[in-house]
Amino acid sequence: MFSHVMVGTNDIEESRKFYDKLFQALGGNPGRMYPSRTGEKRYFYNFKDTSFAITEPIDGNSATVANGATIGFNIESVEQGDAWHKAGIENGGTSIEEAPGIREYGKFSMYLAYLRDPTGHKLCAGLLIR
Repeated sequence: MFSHVMVGTNDIEESRKFYDKLFQALGGNPGRMYPSRTGEKRYFYNFKDTSFAITEPIDGNSATVANGATIGFNIESVEQGDAWHKAGIENGGTSIEEAPGIREYGKFSMYLAYLRDPTGHKLCAGLLIR
């Protein structure tokens, strides 16, 4: 449905380290640096049909987070979700909300794990169980 998601960061190398390890847990590769036309550093993480990117803000102001926004990532197993969450914590992320695990929603269940990245963006790894 979307081509890419890009989030701003106030420390590009701290965020690169965080996302390199986070996406490694999902089978991804380290980010590739592509500077903007005006010189800001950007790292892109390319997946099957989409990309995720981190960037220094082009307008020169500080990066901020969107209140109420969550960026969700599909995972293939509970074990992969646990590895994703652990990689995030070990590389500057903060665990938020409930501990990673399966949540019951009436007729279906989901595994969910939530983190904030070093800038404060809210991330979720999720898997529909049934």
